[in-house]
Order: sequence, then structure tokens, then C-alpha cells
Amino acid sequence: MTGDTDSRRSFVASAHLVSEKATELSEFEFGLIIASNAFNRWIVRCMSAAGYGDLNSLDIEVLHSVNHRARDKKLADLCFILNVEDTHTVSYALKKLIRLGLVGSTRSGKEISYGMTEDGRDACERYRQIREDCLVKSIGAFGKGTDAEFNQQVGQVADVLRALSGLYDQAARSAASL
Repeated sequence: MTGDTDSRRSFVASAHLVSEKATELSEFEFGLIIASNAFNRWIVRCMSAAGYGDLNSLDIEVLHSVNHRARDKKLADLCFILNVEDTHTVSYALKKLIRLGLVGSTRSGKEISYGMTEDGRDACERYRQIREDCLVKSIGAFGKGTDAEFNQQVGQVADVLRALSGLYDQAARSAASL
């Protein structure tokens, strides 16, 4: 708990980092840590239920990114889309997905593009159905308004997350130059 003026409880992962100017940012960061771990656990379990229990969260994120809009993508595109700085981790995920037959690669000169295989599309479709059954159908359990209102709130949170990711990226660049 911090000494903020509205005397509400603040939940933070690292109380020693709390700034009197931005207690809510520390609360957000703790929430992001918890949500990130829960989300990663969820996507791994969902993909496991779809028949692919050997994939980690980055493998799954790469798989869905390759599948996105049914267009082949280059390694640099995938890293950019996922905001991953360490290209070797995405490259390793792609090799794993190729070995499992979920993703294929084509070479044009020095360029390598990655696209979905039929098995990969099927895996993503099974994942989508499990997501629908286990996650999307439970939205009504919140009991706050309609599904549309809940979805609108989630959309607003997504907007804030995208904006904050830009702030964190800029702060990382600033910290790298210190």
C-alpha cells in the first residue's frame, strides 16, 4: 500500500519502484505482469488442447502471426509485428514450426518467406474453436452490461496498451543511451 491521497489500496509488484507521480503506472505494471503470465499460460494450454503441447508462447504467437491475413511473411516482418528484438528467438520458433509441419518456407534469392501449411491452418482453426468455447463464451460471466459493452471496454484497454507500448519502447531507447 502506498501513501496516495485517495487512501485506496495499491497493488504493485515492486513497491520500491512506486513514484508518487504515477502510482497507477506501478499498479498497471503489476497487472501487466500477472495478465501476461496468465495469457501465456492460456495460449499454451489452448494450443495443447488443439493437439500441439510442445509449443511455448512465442511459438504460438509466431504461428498466429504467420497465419494472419493468409500472406507469407519474412523474419523481419514477424519480429516487427510481434515487437521482438531478438530475431534468433523468432527464427528458432519458425524452425520448430517448420519441423512440426505447421509452417513452410519459400526462398526467393536471399529472401525467405514463411507461410502456413494445411496442418498449420487446421491447428489455428482448432485453437480458434477452443478459444471460442473456453474463453469467449465466458465473457458473460462478468455480469457487467452486455457482451458488446464488455467488448467495447476491452477495445479501449487494447488502445491504451498500444499507446503504452510506444511509451515503453521510447523509454527503452532512452535507457539504452544512458
